[in-house]
Amino acid sequence: MGGCFSKPKPVELKIEVVLPEKERSKEELSASGKGSPRAYQGNGTARHFHTEERLPAPHPYPGPQDCVEAAVCHVKDLENGQMREVELGWGKVLLVKDNGEFHALGHKCPHYGAPLVKGVLSRGRVRCPWHGACFNISTGDLEDFPGLDSLHKFQVKIEKEKVYVRASKQALQLQRRTKVMAKCISPSAGHSGSTNVLIVGAGAAGLVCAETLRQEGFSDRIVLCTLDRHLPYDRPKLSKSLDAQPEQLALRPKEFFRAYGIEVLTEAQVVTVDVRNKKVVFKDGFKLEYSKLLLAPGSSPKTLSCKGKEVENVFTIRTPEDANRVVRLARGRNAIVIGAGFLGMEVAAYLTEKAHSVSVVELEETPFRRFLGERVGRALMKMFENNGVKFYMQTEVLELRAQEGKLKEVVLKSSKVIRADVCVVGIGAVPATGFLRQSGIGLDSRGFIPVNKMMQTNVPGVFAAGDAVTFPLAWRNNRKVNIPHWQMAHAQGRVAAQNMLAQEAEISTVPYLWTAMFGKSLRYAGYGEGFDDVIIQGDLEELKFVAFYTKGDEVIAVASMNYDPIVSKVAEVLGSGRAIRKREVELFMLHSKTGDMSWLTGKGS
Repeated sequence: MGGCFSKPKPVELKIEVVLPEKERSKEELSASGKGSPRAYQGNGTARHFHTEERLPAPHPYPGPQDCVEAAVCHVKDLENGQMREVELGWGKVLLVKDNGEFHALGHKCPHYGAPLVKGVLSRGRVRCPWHGACFNISTGDLEDFPGLDSLHKFQVKIEKEKVYVRASKQALQLQRRTKVMAKCISPSAGHSGSTNVLIVGAGAAGLVCAETLRQEGFSDRIVLCTLDRHLPYDRPKLSKSLDAQPEQLALRPKEFFRAYGIEVLTEAQVVTVDVRNKKVVFKDGFKLEYSKLLLAPGSSPKTLSCKGKEVENVFTIRTPEDANRVVRLARGRNAIVIGAGFLGMEVAAYLTEKAHSVSVVELEETPFRRFLGERVGRALMKMFENNGVKFYMQTEVLELRAQEGKLKEVVLKSSKVIRADVCVVGIGAVPATGFLRQSGIGLDSRGFIPVNKMMQTNVPGVFAAGDAVTFPLAWRNNRKVNIPHWQMAHAQGRVAAQNMLAQEAEISTVPYLWTAMFGKSLRYAGYGEGFDDVIIQGDLEELKFVAFYTKGDEVIAVASMNYDPIVSKVAEVLGSGRAIRKREVELFMLHSKTGDMSWLTGKGS
C-alpha cells in the first residue's frame, strides 16, 4: 500500500519490479540483453531456465521523512461520483468521492499510463478510458484487465472540512504496485522432473495464471514453458511498433521470475500430453510430470498456399525478430500486406513512414468489414488512402514471383501485378493445438479447446485459456465463443489459477480491445458477431464517432474513435448485467448533440 501509517510489510517482498515504463525499459536495456540461462540436467537432457543470480536491493520501508502530506481540497469541492487529479508535490493523485467517502489512488493506469480521471467510476471501481482495465477504489487492486499491476492506495483524512492525503514519495513516483506474492519454497524447484503446476504458453494467459497463483499464496513449483526464445512480452505491440526490441516489450524483468520462483523454459516445444500419467514430453525428449496443467498455446498464423509461397522475404508476424526483419527489409522499398484485418492494417500503417510504397490486398470490399461494418471500415480505409496506402480489394494472391530467390512481384487473381520487396501475411490464425490431438483432451472441429466458465477442459486438473479456447460468454446467453483478445487472455488466465486453487471463480469479463493506426486509437467492447445494424453518432469523416452494433433490439458491441470514455462506459453497463436497448441509443441520437452520456448510467433498461 502507498500509505505510510500502515504496518510495515516484510521488506524482502518489496523488490524493484514496479518501475514506470520509461525507467523499466532503461533498466532492462542496461541488463545483459538476453539474461543468463542456466542449464541443468533433467532426465539426462540439459534444459535452459532463465534465471538471474543477483536480486535487486530491496527498497527500505518508507519512514516519515519519505512521506508527503497535504490538504488537497475542501470536502464540498467534489460531488459523489466525481474524480479529480490533485497535486501532492512529488506527484499527482486521483481523488475519488463515492458514497460520501473519499479515496486517493495512483492517477495513471499502470498498463499504458492513461489518465484515470478521464475514465469511468462505477460500482466501486474506476475503469481506464483507453483499454478498459478496472481498479477497486477501496484497495487500488486490479480487478479487470489488461495489465499486471495495481494502483497504490493512499491515506485520506478529513480535518476542519479539508481533505488531506498522505503518501510515500516513492509510491507517488512509481505509479504502479505489484501485489504481494508468495515465493516458491519447493525444495525440488529447478532440479527435478516434476512440477506442481505446468503452464504451456507464456502469453498473457500463462503469465497471469502464474502471477495469480503466487498472489493467492501458492508456494509450490510453477513451470512456464514457451516456444519463444524470450520471457513473456507484450505481443499486441509487435504489429503496432515493428521496431520494438524484445527487452522493450518484456512484461516483467527477469529478476521478477527469479524472485517469485516462476521458472520459464524458453524454446521448449511440448509434443505430447499424457493425461493418464500426468506427464508432458518435449521435442528434445525431456519429460515433466505435473499435478495441474494450464494449456495456453495461443494460435499459429495462417500462411499463403499459392504458387511461389516459399520465396524469401515473405513473413507472418509472430515474434519480435519477424517484426524487426520486416522493418529492416521495407526501408525505402515496396511493401505489400495480405489481409486487411487488425494485424495487417497496423503493419501497413506503421510501414507508411518507412517504405517507399505500401499496398494492401484483401478479399472483402472494405477493411474490417465483418468486425466493424461497411461504413466504419470505409472511413478507416480513407484514412489509409490519405496516408498513401494503395488498396486492392475483392481479390487475392495468385502467385509470388522471385528474382534470385527473393520476392520481386505479387500477381493477383485480378491479373494485376504489384512490385514488392517484402510481404507480410495477415490472413488470420488457427489454434496451436496439434500436439493435443491424441491426448484425450477435447478439441472441437476447428481445433479449439472447449472449456466451461471455470476454464476447465473435459479432463480433471487440466485447464485452458487464451486464443486457443472456446468458452461460454455470460452476457450473450452463455454462447460458446472464441475471443482472441489480449485482455480476454489475461482474464481467463486469472480464472484458471483461481480454480486450480478450488476458488470456484467464473469468467464474466466484457471483451475489450483496441487498435492504433497513424497515432489514432479505435476502442471496442462487447461481442458483435451477427450484428444486423450499426448506429453511428458523430462524424465518420473526422474520425470522431461512436458506433453501436445491434442485433434485434439489443446493443451487443460498441466502437469509438476520439469519443472517450464511451467504450469504457458501455463495457461497465454491460458488465453490470444491464442490457442496452436499441431505442435508448436512438433517443440518445435525437437528443444528444452534446455527447451527453448520462442515459447510459441510468438505472434499469
